[in-house]
Amino acid sequence: MSRKKILAGNWKMYKSINEARNWIRVFQGSKKGVLHVDILLFPAYTTIYPIGKEASKANISLGAQNLHEAEEGAYTGEVSGKMLVEAGADWVLIGHSERRILFGEHDERINLKVLRALISGLKPILCVGETLEEREANQQEDVVRRQLIEGLKDIHPDDLYQVVIAYEPVWAIGTGQTATPQDAQEMHSFIRSIIGSQWKSRIAESIRILYGGSVKPDNAKELFACPDIDGGLVGGASLKAETFLSILRAF
Repeated sequence: MSRKKILAGNWKMYKSINEARNWIRVFQGSKKGVLHVDILLFPAYTTIYPIGKEASKANISLGAQNLHEAEEGAYTGEVSGKMLVEAGADWVLIGHSERRILFGEHDERINLKVLRALISGLKPILCVGETLEEREANQQEDVVRRQLIEGLKDIHPDDLYQVVIAYEPVWAIGTGQTATPQDAQEMHSFIRSIIGSQWKSRIAESIRILYGGSVKPDNAKELFACPDIDGGLVGGASLKAETFLSILRAF
């Protein structure tokens, strides 16, 4: 089955509104001959609405880096799914390793966030991946299986078509280390097999699975050539439009 590729940039806690606008102008001016790829950006909350028009003109969809699992309430400092939709977000990252590690988010809460995203009309990208210690202990498949099954618990099969999975080995995020194409392909194939066994083979065949973990222009082409890798979730290398464009051309 042919799956449309995705290239997503996670800006984390970087870029002011003006910096984000300048990034889009550079990107739009150089994005020629690149077709049939969904381009997503995940800027800071405060940037989503102000750059919405520029992003739309550049055929870029915007997403948030997180959301709260409640519809609304007394949750100081949090943001709800319906607020994100109103601001112009179409997507949301859930379960990023930095949220799991730095903010203690566990599988149960991540599952509630995925459910809330779908109820709110947002398309979630569920992030899964093992730490270096877990890989060295040969526990990577157990970890990813648990994160995947628990993260997608109680989701109606029809809603799974709205979900994207991002495999991000924690040991490769921001470290310069990258899983080899063979390692990445094996894990993506494993994720697809778990989805097929837990739900339906047609869902497994259609769901898009991204690789995230120090994706750069010099390794993107080889990674994206793997049959089960449907694109990339790019962190640091997405902060410069020129670098992001170089990765995009790897398709």
